[in-house]
Amino acid sequence: MYLTQPLTFRKSSYSTTAQECVEVADVPGASAVRDSTQPDLGHLAFPSIEWTAFLGAAQR
Repeated sequence: MYLTQPLTFRKSSYSTTAQECVEVADVPGASAVRDSTQPDLGHLAFPSIEWTAFLGAAQR
């Protein structure tokens, strides 16, 4: 997936005091995930359907 604009990453509201967590950015048709402690290493992009399935499994 090639993106021409910078991504806006955010941390979960559940990790307000955590220094080490993952960050997520919304991308059209996908979600990008990166390590908050090493953001310069890049991110992984997941299609929306896969990200939604992951979140649903995590909530169960």
